Amino acid sequence: MKYILMMVGTKAGVDAYRAWSKSDIQAHFAFLKSLNKELTESGEFVATQGLAGPDQAKVVRAGKDGAPITDGVFPEAKEFLLGYWIVDVEGPERAYEVAARLSAGPGPGGARLSMPIEVRQIMTGGSEEYCDR
Repeated sequence: MKYILMMVGTKAGVDAYRAWSKSDIQAHFAFLKSLNKELTESGEFVATQGLAGPDQAKVVRAGKDGAPITDGVFPEAKEFLLGYWIVDVEGPERAYEVAARLSAGPGPGGARLSMPIEVRQIMTGGSEEYCDR
C-alpha cells in the first residue's frame, strides 16, 4: 500500500528553521538522508521532494476559454505543505511508524522537532474506489 507522508509547517516555523545554526541544519539533513537510505534498503521508499514556500504558490483554475487564471500568492496561509515522502509499506501502522520518525527528526541542539506529518493512503485502484462510497 502506498502512502504519502506530508510535512506541514507554518511561516513562523520556517522562519525559525532559517535561524538554525549550520550544524543543526546539517544534522537534520543527515537524519533525513539516513532515513531515506533505510527506507530504500527495505524497499519501502518511493519518492521525496521538498517544496518551494507559499510565497511562490498560485491557485490555478480554468477560465471560460480554458486559459489559466491564477490567484495568489498566499503569505497569510496558517499552514502549508513543506515537502512529502511516498512510501510503499504493508499497511497504515508502518506508514505511521515512518511518519513518527520523520516527526521526531532533530532540531536545534538535537531536540526532537515533533513536526506534524499528515499520512494519507494513495488510492491506486480504478474508479470503483471512489464510486463505492
